[in-house]
Amino acid sequence: MIDPKTLLDDLKRLVKRLQDDLRERATGMAAMADRLEDEYRSAREAGRTGDAFEAWREGVLTQAAVAWVLGCVFVRFLEDNGLVDGPLISGPGERRGRASDRRTLYFRSHPTDTDRDYLYDVFRTVARLPAVARLYDEAHNPVWTHGVSGDAAREMIAFWRRIVPETGDLVHDFTDADWDTRFLGDLYQDLSEAARKRYALLQTPEFVEAFILDRTLEPAIAEFGLGQVRLIDPTCGSGHFLLGAFRRLLDRWFRKAPGTPERELVQRALDGVHGVDINPYAAAIARFRLLIEALKASGIRRLKEAPGYRINVTAGDSLLHGPRFGELALGSGAEQLGGRAGIGHAFEAEDLDELNRILGQRYHAVVGNPPYITVRDKALNPLYRERYTTCHRQYSLAVPFTERFFQLALPAAPDGDGAGLVGMITANSFMKREFGKKLVEGFFPRVDLTHVIDTSGAYIPGHGTPTVILFGVFLYSS
Repeated sequence: MIDPKTLLDDLKRLVKRLQDDLRERATGMAAMADRLEDEYRSAREAGRTGDAFEAWREGVLTQAAVAWVLGCVFVRFLEDNGLVDGPLISGPGERRGRASDRRTLYFRSHPTDTDRDYLYDVFRTVARLPAVARLYDEAHNPVWTHGVSGDAAREMIAFWRRIVPETGDLVHDFTDADWDTRFLGDLYQDLSEAARKRYALLQTPEFVEAFILDRTLEPAIAEFGLGQVRLIDPTCGSGHFLLGAFRRLLDRWFRKAPGTPERELVQRALDGVHGVDINPYAAAIARFRLLIEALKASGIRRLKEAPGYRINVTAGDSLLHGPRFGELALGSGAEQLGGRAGIGHAFEAEDLDELNRILGQRYHAVVGNPPYITVRDKALNPLYRERYTTCHRQYSLAVPFTERFFQLALPAAPDGDGAGLVGMITANSFMKREFGKKLVEGFFPRVDLTHVIDTSGAYIPGHGTPTVILFGVFLYSS
C-alpha cells in the first residue's frame, strides 16, 4: 500500500540527487551541453525566455530529473498492480527477487551496458504496450535526451528495492486494489520546490472542482448533447478537473448506451476531455491518471489487453500555443480582431501538432484553476502582453488566463444561444488592484459574466491567496 508522505519525502531527495547528476553531465559532456545550448538559443530567439542560460538550464534539468522519477513511478505502479507481465524494477515479496533476476539476465546479454541502459530497456518494454506508449514518447520525454549516469540509475534501482529491515517488506509498495492515483497529485505539487514556485503548482480541492463542473459541464451536456460536448482545462495540472469530467461523461454514456462495449464508451468519454499544462510532468501525471481511470472503467486488468486509448492531454503554454479566437480589441472601437496564429516555437518536451490540435478548437465547457503569479521573465512578460490586451501594468497571470479561457469557449450565436460555459477559480486581486482595470472595464462588459463568487472569506485548502470563482459565456463570434 502506498504511503504518500513517505514516498514524497523520499522522492524529493531522489530528485535532488538526479539534478546534481544531470548538472554534472550537462557541464562535462559536449553532446549534452551543445543540445541544451541549441534549445536555449532557439527559445531566446522565439522570446520564450529571458533567463540567463544557467538559470534556464536548471529548469530543464529539474524537468528531466522529475521525468526519470515519474518514469519509474509509473512502472512501479503498473508492475505492483499486475498490469504488466512480471516485475521489471522491483516488487513486494518474491517479485523483488524476480526483478533482480531480470536485471541479471539483461547484463548477461549486454555486458557493456549500464543501469541507465537497463532502465531504458524497462521503459521501452512498457512503451510497446499501445495504452502507455505516449508516456515514454522518445520524441518528447526528456529521459531520452537527458540521460542520467549509470551510477545514478543504479542508485534509483536500489531505491525501489529497499526493504524495511524489521519486516522485510518493501519500503515503497504500490499495490492498491482500488488503483487510486491521488498520491500523484501530491507528487505534482511538491516533488520539486523549484518547479512548484516557478509554475505556482497547486491542486484544486475536489469540492471546488465538483462545484465548477456542476455549473459548466452539466448544463453543457444538457444544451449540446452528450455526443457533442467537449471540455478543456487549459491549466490542467495533475488532472483533477479532467478526471471529474471523464467520470461524469462516462456515467452518462453507461446510462445512455448500456449495451455498448465498455471500452468503446470509455473512449467516447475520453474524447470529450482535453487538457494542456505548461509543466511537462504535470501533463504526464494527468495522462497517466486518465489512463488508469480508463482501464478501471473498461474492466481491463492487463495492459496487453488494452487498446491505444486517445487521451487528449499534452504539455505546452496555453497562452502562446494555438490560435487566438475572437480577440477583443479593447479600446479600439472594433468588437473583435481576426484570430492570430499561436507561436511556432516548441520546446523539446512539447508536441506542437498536438498543441495546435487541442488548442485549435473551441469548447462547450472551459474550466480550470490557472496560476496567479506575476510574470518575472523579461521575455515572456511582453510576449503575453502583446497577445492579451487585458495585460496591464504589473499584471498577474490570472488576467491573460481569464481572457484565454473565454476565447476557448464556443461563442454565442447571434440570438445569444449556444455559448460555451466558462468556470474558473482564480485570484481576486484583479478586482482590487490597478492591473485589473482593463479586464474589469474593457473585457468583462463584452462577455456574459453570470456569476462572481468571492471566496476570500472561505477556507479552501492550499489556497492562501484570496480567490474568486467566475462563471460566464463568450458572446462574440469570430
